[in-house]
Amino acid sequence: MKALVWHGTTDIRCDSVPDPEIEQPRDAIIKVTSCAICGSDLHLYNHFMPGMKSGDIMGHETMGEVVEVGSEAKGKLKVGDRVVIPFTIICGECEQCKRGNFSVCERTNRNGHIAAKAFGHTTAGLFGYTHLTGGYAGGQAEYLRVPFADATHIKVPNGIPDEKLLFLSDIFPTGWQAAVQCDIQPTDTVAIWGCGPVGQMTIRSAILLGAKQVIAIDRIPERLAMAGAGGAITINIDEDSVIERLNELTNGKGPEKCIDAVGMEAHATATIDSMYDRVKQATMMETDRPHVLREMAYVCRPAGTLSIPGVYGGLLDKIPFGAIMNKGLTIRTGQTHVNRWSDDLLRRIEKGQIDPSFVITHTVSLDEGPDMYKVFRDKQDGCIKVVIKP
Repeated sequence: MKALVWHGTTDIRCDSVPDPEIEQPRDAIIKVTSCAICGSDLHLYNHFMPGMKSGDIMGHETMGEVVEVGSEAKGKLKVGDRVVIPFTIICGECEQCKRGNFSVCERTNRNGHIAAKAFGHTTAGLFGYTHLTGGYAGGQAEYLRVPFADATHIKVPNGIPDEKLLFLSDIFPTGWQAAVQCDIQPTDTVAIWGCGPVGQMTIRSAILLGAKQVIAIDRIPERLAMAGAGGAITINIDEDSVIERLNELTNGKGPEKCIDAVGMEAHATATIDSMYDRVKQATMMETDRPHVLREMAYVCRPAGTLSIPGVYGGLLDKIPFGAIMNKGLTIRTGQTHVNRWSDDLLRRIEKGQIDPSFVITHTVSLDEGPDMYKVFRDKQDGCIKVVIKP
């Protein structure tokens, strides 16, 4: 089969690789009908996340049709079922899964001992996302092996296009969880840093959850235009001071809820702290660039909430924890507990409350995938979200 394969920094190729096979009784094999490039994949493309090996298959936003089912997955799945595959692999049986904390499933990371050394305890296995999270093959391919498939799937009905359903795999529940974690009240101003695909879903989620005012922060005109079309007030960081504009829009009090949809590769602007991060990252003295975290902690209203769906991988420097503690801020973080939200979000799609396909700007073949990584990273050609049709 064909698949998008990681060979090194900024080196993704469309290779011919062996077809996946059933390896465990709970496995299933799906024929991929649609997959996507996620902003998180760029952290691998740029090689900021450790644990990739040459030959790893990329991708964790995938859906398709079941073509083979292991003996212990039968009953929950059958050949011909249409499924979206969550990016988090879950067993459905451990203590964390039973609590709905699916992204920290205790059983599915087959390299859990490595994750435990890095984080203190293991987290769930992920598709196509380093050997730190299990080294599982990803779904930017013609076929995907789904481990623990009897639990790791979302059945979806026929009659709804892939484009409306695909993002149940990651960015829609990620944006939703980021907003839900803020416990949004009708009087709240919610400020969202980053208007990429996750930021766009977060904006729509905050509005659906009833925020009084949603403010979107970015520097790319087409992203800001999409955010504005979704109902947000926009701030272009190349034109305005984020802190001054946020204080203007909140009568000097600051937003009650702040969401970081940027993560470890915050844009290096002319600010002193972002240039400091660039230097420390280049000299291996810091792994991530936390400019957004510092700005959120500074501007957030006292007793407010910082929600962080953006991906961070390692060690951060100069975090203003004094401001966080003395202002009584709450911090909510985490990879997405996809299956906690999927039933509710599927119903909202079916009812027409939201059509997540609004974010798609490019649809390409697998052969075009490697070039689209660069287009997506460099935000060329108005690119916001890439869907791949194997």
